[in-house]
Amino acid sequence: MTSRERVQAALRHQEPDGIPLDLGGNQSGITRGAYEALLSYLGRRGQEQITVMDTVQQLAQPSEAVLDLLGVDTCYVRARAAKGGEPRFSEETLRGEPHLSMTDEFGVTWSRPLPDGLYHDITHSPLAHATTVADLAAYPWPDGGDPSRFRGLAEEASRLRGETDKALCTGISGVVYEFGWYLMGFTRFYEALAIEPHLVEAILDQTLRYWMDFEAGFLAAVGPYVDVVMVGDDLAGQSSLLLAPATYRRIVKPRQATLYELIHAKTEAKLCYHSCGAIRELIPDLIEIGVEVLNPVQVSARGMNTAELKQEFGQDLVFWGGGCDTQHVLPRGTPEEVRREVRRRIGDLAPGGGFVFTAVHNIQPDVPPQNIIAMYDEARLFLP
Repeated sequence: MTSRERVQAALRHQEPDGIPLDLGGNQSGITRGAYEALLSYLGRRGQEQITVMDTVQQLAQPSEAVLDLLGVDTCYVRARAAKGGEPRFSEETLRGEPHLSMTDEFGVTWSRPLPDGLYHDITHSPLAHATTVADLAAYPWPDGGDPSRFRGLAEEASRLRGETDKALCTGISGVVYEFGWYLMGFTRFYEALAIEPHLVEAILDQTLRYWMDFEAGFLAAVGPYVDVVMVGDDLAGQSSLLLAPATYRRIVKPRQATLYELIHAKTEAKLCYHSCGAIRELIPDLIEIGVEVLNPVQVSARGMNTAELKQEFGQDLVFWGGGCDTQHVLPRGTPEEVRREVRRRIGDLAPGGGFVFTAVHNIQPDVPPQNIIAMYDEARLFLP
């Protein structure tokens, strides 16, 4: 099988000739620090310039040479910033320490400690003090459908489709609910969700409009070429949901359903939903609104036992991730312990198809390169 055929078979719940492998997404990527260490281990440190493709998470763009060495079966196409809406960077002092700050097109500021902070965290939420729907209506919301975002994407997606045999995936999009706490601040958002839900709903209506316009333009360009459309909204933490199921079903789910209906109308690609954490209780809801693929399958979170998930939801969902625990085994285990973990997760998730291998979320800076190599080596060894 070609890489594309391998992924497509898994998406059809068929067993391919080997486990399809993924790396390089916004939620299945590798951080800059981990990538630098991997390049050094491979003797390639001076052979390529590292590009950070996700500023907030500090994710590196893996080179084609490294992806091929690891046997990765996917590649990605992403929209660009709108003209005039590019991130604005500045250096500033926060809590007495130097930081590099980035303000995005929504007006949210993300800051990373200098010189060697690992991530950008939110340091300014522009709607933290909004108290009325009129405040929200007056806010300068960005235009999700700005055509400058999509210029040249159809040509790029067509080229990738024609010049490689890899499955083509999109970057993350459709983050309807999570943007609410970016804009209001985490504490303020959840306070409002409890006592001023009309404010939250007004914000989510704005973010939904942004993503509806975005997906219409984006999929007009790449919809005929992609195999998987990645969307996401983190609904859970390590041990519980971040909001009550009834609240999710009343406020968030209908808006997600509207967006996912649009996506399904614009492309035949499978819809992959990303949420970290203990989301098992809401998986039936996600299936109901059109989710076909689940990422990252956080195996160390409560209720996310891979064998049980496969048994309960394997007829309806493809599992994209869950290949190796990134909280404990991948950073702290030996290469042999990593290999055992990979064999266990493949044994749980791969039978009957419906599984694409990658680690649980992004590979963090503390992961030894030997463990990255062991993880992908072991996954490539599997034969049905």
